[in-house]
Order: sequence, then structure tokens, then C-alpha cells
Amino acid sequence: MTLINSIFTWIMKKRMHQIELFLKYPLEVQDELFKRLIERGATTEFGKKHNFKAIQNYEQYKQAVPISTYEDIYPYIQRLLKGEQNLLWPTEVKWFAKSSGTTNARSKFIPVSKEALEDCHFKGGKDLISIYVNNYPNTKLFNGKNLAIGGSHQPNEFNPKHSHYGDVSAVLMKNLPLWAQFIRTPKLETALLEDWEVKLDRMAKETVDENVTNIAGVPTWTIVLIQRILELKGKAQIKEIWPNLELFVHGAVAFGPYRPLFNSLGPPSDMRYLETYNASEGFFGIQDQKDSEELLLMLDYGIYYEFIPAEYYGQDDPPIYNLSEVEVGKNYAMIITTNAGLWRYSIGDTIKFTSTFPFRIKISGRTKHFINAFGEEVIVENAEQAITAACEATGAVITNFTAAPRYIQKGQKGGHEWILEFTKPPQDTDQFVQILDDTLRKINSDYDAKRQKDIALEAPKVHIVEPGTFYAWMKQRGKLGGQNKVPRLANNRDYLDSILKMLSEASS
Repeated sequence: MTLINSIFTWIMKKRMHQIELFLKYPLEVQDELFKRLIERGATTEFGKKHNFKAIQNYEQYKQAVPISTYEDIYPYIQRLLKGEQNLLWPTEVKWFAKSSGTTNARSKFIPVSKEALEDCHFKGGKDLISIYVNNYPNTKLFNGKNLAIGGSHQPNEFNPKHSHYGDVSAVLMKNLPLWAQFIRTPKLETALLEDWEVKLDRMAKETVDENVTNIAGVPTWTIVLIQRILELKGKAQIKEIWPNLELFVHGAVAFGPYRPLFNSLGPPSDMRYLETYNASEGFFGIQDQKDSEELLLMLDYGIYYEFIPAEYYGQDDPPIYNLSEVEVGKNYAMIITTNAGLWRYSIGDTIKFTSTFPFRIKISGRTKHFINAFGEEVIVENAEQAITAACEATGAVITNFTAAPRYIQKGQKGGHEWILEFTKPPQDTDQFVQILDDTLRKINSDYDAKRQKDIALEAPKVHIVEPGTFYAWMKQRGKLGGQNKVPRLANNRDYLDSILKMLSEASS
């Protein structure tokens, strides 16, 4: 394995020269990429509709193609799922990345072209290793195996013989080249199981005696797996089982709340953490510096970037900028044009630039209030629909509510915590909570997956407060009247803990 480690390390270092090219010439790289995308898309139905052949520059592109959301391109997606081709992208689309977050459907299906797989997602995976090897040249990463925690996939029911869909992690695992399959664990069929409880148990048993040197996954599921393995072996720290473990690659949810828990499972000085920004729509960023959590925006992955200042997002005719016009410190909604046929597509994320030479970013949130502490992507529309259903079933009348995550701690699973204020409380509080939870599971597939058998998310915890509580809290914050609103959802506990603290002080 030492020879293999040396070979892989040498290969990965070579890629750094290409990365240095877009670091030095970012705008030129993006401009050349833009021209190639327009040329490739000109023969598609979308390209013909918007007259791509007449587009010579970015300004003409802005005039010809409107900003789109998933709802806007859904008619194309429907037809792609049924087997039509050359609608958004010229090459055949056989895979779709399934995720939640849309307001008009339980799940959304993002097309994943061959180019998106090879030149974006897989390239991002190789680059994160290249960057890691460059930062830590003495790594022994390839002396052992990568443990990847993925989702599941299934045939597309509209076209089962020719296309599939699944979590983006499952799409990638299913299409990995042979050399990558050789250095990963567990067995592919285990990694892609749909039943999470069965999957985690099998993963623990299959990997516990492997020489795992690196892990990639969402912190939520990774911590559950590690805890299962520790129970299996009767150990307190994961380094007692995998002494050569050196790297955890994470993404999808904020890592900050999980760091203390991960540190408790092994000597912090022996572990390195590397964040990536990899979504269903594309691979966007990699943490490239040892001493900073900023993400390097990857500019040669077949993705052309635009940005709307967050304060203008959702307005008619907002200002829209490409990379040449952005500023450090400002909050932007990110718009992408990709080699899978997403043309000026709003992914719903907001970012801030920490530098512009090179272009580094931090993910600042979503374009809407949300909870995504465990990968569940619960949005305000989900919450309001669930609250309405629970009120109707129990005869309750609600005035205000807010919700936040309750983070996983040692010996305690995660969940959501709600503060509810009623003018007419529910006749049966337990029934209210049950319907709230059940409705969220029905309308949000990611929440449902995390709630399966309480593996990662427990049932919601609810506080019912006296009428006037939210008014008093808003007054305390100087937020009465005008356009001020009670934040329905937050991906941290700032609002919720503030209300609970106010109530505690009032009762003492």
C-alpha cells in the first residue's frame, strides 16, 4: 500500500498546476467556459428557444435568458424523466439527483449529464484530494481506504430501463471508476441500501476491521455510524479502531455544532477536517487552506457563475453580476449555468466572498428561512403547511411560532425544537405534535429520511407559551411594527434560545 500511496500522491500533485491556472486567470477561464457552454447548448430545445446562436457575450446572454427556479424548468424536467433528450443539454441524460426543497413538489430531480459527472463532480472529488495532498505532502491517505456514506438510488419509474435517480452521493458512487471503487469501503450494495437502519448496521460490521484513513459524508450520518461502530467494539474513541484515520471530508450542513462531538471521539490533534460545497446541481467549492474555513470557488468545472445581491433577490429585474463585478463581504444569491443544462438557475443558496483574488467564499445561508442542521432542508412553506394541518385536526388557533435545531450531543440524538403560541391551544397536544411531524414527513422526503426509526432525528420537542410571548420578545429586540416579522425557522438556536431565556428570567 505504501507504493500505491506514493503513486496516487504524485498524480494528485499534478492537478495543482491546472488549479493554479484559474487562480491566476479566473475571469479568462470563466469567459472561455461561458462560450463553450453557449456553443454546446445552441442545438438544444432551450438553446433554440432563446436563440443561443446569436449570443456573442455575457450581456447578450443576460438579455436573452431569464433567471430560473426549479418550478420554471419543471416542464423540461418532466419530459426528461419520460425519456426525451436534447431539451436542456445535447448529450443523453441518464441520471437525476433527487433532493428536496422545492415549494411545489415533495422532491426535485436535477439532471446529471455525463459532463457534469466527469468534469464537475468527479473532478471536484479528485481536486479535494489534490489540495489535501498539496497541503499535507506526508499524508498516508492512500495506505488505507475511504469510507463514504451515501444515499440510495432507484430506477426512474417514468423510464425505468434507461434512467435512474437518487441522492447525489448515490449517483456518484454508482458511477465511480474502478480505481476509486478499489480504495473505498463498504461494499457498494451496502453503501446504496435504502433502509438506513439496516445500512448503518451493515456498514459498521463491514468497515470495523478495515484500515480506514478517511471518511466522507454528512456529519449527521457520520456521527451515527461512528457511534454504532464504537458500540460494536466497546471502545470510546474511533482512533482505537481506525488508528490511521486522518481526514473527515464533510459538507451539506454546518459543521460547527458537530465539531465538539467529533473531537470527543478521538484526539483532535490527530484529525483533519475539510469542507466541500457539493450539491445536486454541481460541485462548487473546496476548503483549500490549512488555517481557514473559506472555500475556494472552483472555476473550471463546467459552471458559469452569476450573483444577485441578496437584498434584491426575488424582486423584478434585480441587479445581476458575474465574477468581475462582485465585492467582498456582500451577501449574494448564487445563479449557475452548467454543463448539465441548468441555464441561469437559482440554486437557493447565498454566499459571501471573503476574497476576489483568488475567489474564495463562505456559504451564508439560503434565500429563504430554513432548517438544515441534519440535511433535512425544511423550508418555511413546509413548516406552515404542517402547522396548518395540525391546527385543523386539533381545533387549535395559532398566532406565532418559531423552530430551530436541537443538535446531536453525546448520548442524545438530534431533533427540532418548536415554540408555539396559540389563542386557542390544541385539544390534544400530543396529537398536534404527531400531526406536525407526520405532515413534515409527507411533504419533505429529506426530513422523512432523517426521521426513519428515529435514527438521526427524534420527534419534535414543543414548548407552548402564553399569549403575548412573541410580542414581548419582539419588543425586547426593538422589532415591533413595520416590516418586522417573527422568524419562522432558523438554522441555529439564537432566536429560540433567546425566547427561552426571556421566559426563564421572567419566571425567576
